[in-house]
Amino acid sequence: MAITHAFAGVAVTDFAAAHDWYVRLFGRAADMLPHDSEAVWRLSAWVSVYVVADPERAGNGLLTLAVADLDACADRLRADGFELTEHAEGTAPRRLTVNDDDGNTISFFQDLAGRG
Repeated sequence: MAITHAFAGVAVTDFAAAHDWYVRLFGRAADMLPHDSEAVWRLSAWVSVYVVADPERAGNGLLTLAVADLDACADRLRADGFELTEHAEGTAPRRLTVNDDDGNTISFFQDLAGRG
């Protein structure tokens, strides 16, 4: 099986509020708005994240993103008003987490492979 693209979905209760929150998180407008209650950000040639109104599933999402420069990512997010929690456990890479208004957890870690 040859996978050519990954779409990660995040379910939210209030799409309009979540859309604005994710615009701030990603630092730009969505790339696509397929429906009135769905927005898609294409984060790389192979990865997209979509935010969709789905109240029954909202709040249980886990999204992990590798970034080229974790410190720069943290600085930008803090400057935009996000409260980050830093995790450094054992041999696991250092990571930062933020939660959206529904409680979905978005984690960022340094891409140690240097693909950023």
